[in-house]
Formats: sequence, structure tokens, C-alpha cells
Amino acid sequence: MMVRNWMQANPTVIPSDMLVSEAKRILSENNLHALPVVDDGRLRGLVTRANLLRMGSFVLRTQNADEFNFFVTRLKVRDVMVRNPATIRADDTMEHCLLKGRELGVAQLPVLDEDEVVGVISANEIFQLAAHCLGACERRSGVTLAPVRLGPGVLGRIVDVVEATGAVLQAVYPVGHADEQPEWGYPEKKVILRFHAEVGSEVVTALETAGFAVIETTGTQCATPLSS
Repeated sequence: MMVRNWMQANPTVIPSDMLVSEAKRILSENNLHALPVVDDGRLRGLVTRANLLRMGSFVLRTQNADEFNFFVTRLKVRDVMVRNPATIRADDTMEHCLLKGRELGVAQLPVLDEDEVVGVISANEIFQLAAHCLGACERRSGVTLAPVRLGPGVLGRIVDVVEATGAVLQAVYPVGHADEQPEWGYPEKKVILRFHAEVGSEVVTALETAGFAVIETTGTQCATPLSS
């Protein structure tokens, strides 16, 4: 999955000499989370909705007329923007994007192609990616298996068990934290399965009969979480 296929393309950008009050209006009216600051075609900074809302709330709480007037009529974007913000490349993978955002603790990343700002990745795009992967819009059924040691052929066996019930398997996601994995040997991970089936409970029964513990279910036919 490449960033260019998931980013918010052709983002709204603003100049550094724009008033902060105007930037705040643009963010609010367009329901945006961040605005790249671009001067002469080059990225200079980033303004986020959260930062401007906090700043506006602070000014209102002080109830100081001079500070309020300065915020509305004189404060410029260059005075409050994040300079040299973290960025991602359009040809990077979404996996790299997610790791970078997690490591840096940022929720908005301008996307560059060469030196041009061509997009933005924000929490909205991350939620869309998660919804796509989990089939949230397709009403898939699903199960989560208790941690399984993923040696050779294990995932193939799980797939065979599910498909033998007549279910149409859509996705298989082994999930686990890197710090929980052994330094050697096969990792143990929970396995999330998403599928289409007339009776999802038949898939649960088949998996448990095959020795795979089901700890959670979703879908109209098997919607009750199971005890672990």
C-alpha cells in the first residue's frame, strides 16, 4: 500500500504571512486537521487544528482585549507554525508512514513528491485504511484467534479450515507487538480473520474443533464475544 494511493491529495496550503485567525477559519470550515505552510513552492511549516484551537481557547480564557485583538488582527502563521515538520514521501509505503507517525508521535504528515507538497496523511486517512483492511464497510463476519505459534503451514491450515465450511475468506491478519516476540523461534500472534459466510458460527465451531481457540467474534451470525 503506497502513500500516494491513500493520502488526501491536492491539499489546501497556506502562506506563512497569513493571519492565524484566517488559518483557523479555513481549518474549521473545511473540517481539516492540518494545513501545510508553503512559500515559493516549498514546505516551510505545518499548522494543526488542535494547536490553533488550544491557542484560541487560551486567548479567550485570559479575557484580555489586547491579546484577543492581537490574535485576530496581527498574529501570523509563521509565528505559530511547526517549522521543519516531519514529512513522508508519496512513494513510501503506508507501513512506513504508520511506523514513522508512531515513533514521532505525530498525527499529521505532509506528503512530498520531490520538494512539492502533493498530499497530507492525517488521522482520517489512517481510519479509512483501518476500515478498509477490517472490512468495516462490507459487513464481513470475523473472528480473532488466541495467540498461535506461527510456524510453517499454520496460516495455511487456518485458511483451509475456514474455507472448508464454505465461507469466503477475505483477509488474514496476524497481529502482535514486536516487544512480545521471541528473539528466536516462531512468533506467537493473535490471528484476525475476516470472511463472508451465511452462518459465521459454523466457522467458529470448525476452528475450535481444529484446535484454534476463538476469543472474539464479529458479524450478524456470530456477534457475541467469547470468553478467553
